[in-house]
Amino acid sequence: MSRSVIATGLLILAVTALSACTGAPEPDTRRLVLVSRAAGSGADNLAFPGEVRGRNEVALSFRVPGKIAKRNVDAGARVKAGEILARLDDSDLVLQSQASTASLQALKADRDLAAAELKRYAELVGPQLVSKSLYESKKAQAEAAQSRYQQAAAQAQVNNNQAGYAEIRAPAAGVISQRLAEAGQVVAAGQTVFQFAQDGPRDIAITVAERHLAELSMGQPVAVELWTEPGVRYTGKIREIAAAADPMTRTYAVRVALDEAGALTQLGQSARVLVSNRTNGTLSIPM
Repeated sequence: MSRSVIATGLLILAVTALSACTGAPEPDTRRLVLVSRAAGSGADNLAFPGEVRGRNEVALSFRVPGKIAKRNVDAGARVKAGEILARLDDSDLVLQSQASTASLQALKADRDLAAAELKRYAELVGPQLVSKSLYESKKAQAEAAQSRYQQAAAQAQVNNNQAGYAEIRAPAAGVISQRLAEAGQVVAAGQTVFQFAQDGPRDIAITVAERHLAELSMGQPVAVELWTEPGVRYTGKIREIAAAADPMTRTYAVRVALDEAGALTQLGQSARVLVSNRTNGTLSIPM
């Protein structure tokens, strides 16, 4: 038997003996832990989409019902103060005005006749050529005729005014932002025909969810970015916050006033309002 075989056998015996003397391995008591880096709870800015709106906006309508006979402007038109925007068919209103004027003339004649008779009876009651009771009767008739005339005069003025209400005129220089009626359409009194934006400062109209309302306050400075000028930010401030939420969307309407009026190009332009996130300094940790 060679020496190498003997040596190998002795090595195997030694290893076997060593294994017999060694006990069972101890269980691993280490625990696995998920590690996450603490981060800010929000972004640097809250972004709200919005659109450019006029600071002074008004819904224009007729003050009397009727059929639109003519429409002179369309959406996007620039108008001057006092310019006629639309007109109703005022034939019925003109007839009412004429009828009230004719009635007023008749009552004026009755009033003048009663006043003249009262003057004659006043001259006769002194020398007792007529009884005092007859004089008092003529006086009452004259006063009643005067009252009827005043009532008819007021009604005639109302009818004349209604004839003038058959026109919509621009209250100031500005832009027609929306048209909601067409010639030939019958509209009710007060029904919106045009949306009008007066020339002057512009606002950015946005809507804010209830959970972000605490981030906003009146007069708070914000940044405004127009979609046509990406990366260019203009300064503004919060001018108005709605006191109640919209019943349908459950959001609050907010108006942001731009400091740079020259930044605006047209009404309805898309914009984005950036508000500093006040809670960004806190750290959030996974549960």
